[in-house]
Amino acid sequence: MTTLILIETISLLIRPLALGVRLTANLVAGHLLLQLISMATFAIISSLPAIALLTSLTLLLLTLLEFAVALIQAFVFTLLLTLYLQENS
Repeated sequence: MTTLILIETISLLIRPLALGVRLTANLVAGHLLLQLISMATFAIISSLPAIALLTSLTLLLLTLLEFAVALIQAFVFTLLLTLYLQENS
């Protein structure tokens, strides 16, 4: 009986932690992609300005996408955390 209580308590404590790790990983992946593309753009700007302009446009679109992903991730994190907390009260 006490083992079951211990396992359930650990499960309840790990859920928000797992949500935080997922949120962090998704946001870091997007920021890493933006960093890599911007570094590539700066590296080719002097030799291939037309392609650098194209990658800059791609970077702008990815920034907008990253903003949308961040909003969705924050919404999902808040929703799941609220559901987990309501489940245990």
